[in-house]
Amino acid sequence: MPNCTFIDPLVTPYVDGELPAADRDLVAEHVRVCAPCHSRVAAEQAVRTLIHARKTAFTATCAPESLRAKCRGVARLKPSRDVDVNDVARRRPAGAGADPRVSGATAVTWRARLAPFALAASLVLVVGGAFVYQITDKSARVMAAELTADHVKCFAMNRVLDTHEGATAVESSMISGFGWQMHLPDEPARAGLELVGARPCLYGEGKIAHIMYRHQGRPVSLYMLPNASRSRELVEVLGHQAAIWCVGNRTFVLISREPKREVEQMASFVQASLR
Repeated sequence: MPNCTFIDPLVTPYVDGELPAADRDLVAEHVRVCAPCHSRVAAEQAVRTLIHARKTAFTATCAPESLRAKCRGVARLKPSRDVDVNDVARRRPAGAGADPRVSGATAVTWRARLAPFALAASLVLVVGGAFVYQITDKSARVMAAELTADHVKCFAMNRVLDTHEGATAVESSMISGFGWQMHLPDEPARAGLELVGARPCLYGEGKIAHIMYRHQGRPVSLYMLPNASRSRELVEVLGHQAAIWCVGNRTFVLISREPKREVEQMASFVQASLR
């Protein structure tokens, strides 16, 4: 079974339907048993579906030429890094079998792949930003989907950086970043939780708090949205469960790819001590 490092460069072409059959089968089998990679594929598929569904709205208004020029400039600043598909074939796990279409494939550069996405992302933000914020403000499911995508991204980054913060550091960052004098749940191990750390993330029109845990080794995110009021709800989106509740003028969202009952229990544990 290939590991996550092997699968990583294949995820986007897998979602785009560009992989040869042998590599496509490898990714599918890996994603079937690997929760983080399954979440990443689900998030990329959701974003791709959303962009295609809203293509007409996104292209109805053109971004100014000044923004297009900046995007092209950013893309040129990144040094080209060739990813040779032949090298991917050479790193294929033993017993995975060879695909003759891979050995003769042309090398693909990261810059060539990323430049269109950088421009597309900018256009989506400029043209679709107000639209996305409006539907996020009204729909718990859309809000949960956006936060789930952030959850997957942040844990992928943490897997690379391997950073950990203690409770004192997290509580201090919440005070300095949000003026939130919070106290993390005591003895999280009683609920099978291990604190990973915290980071500020962007959502809608502002900054939100993201506190990261692991539940029996699996990623769990707790988001705090300041100055937001939501109804209590539990929604399933992108293969994850999102428990939503409100305390005062703060909305909390706990996200995990755990079973519904596990997520409800974690949310109850957190709610009992976190305000």
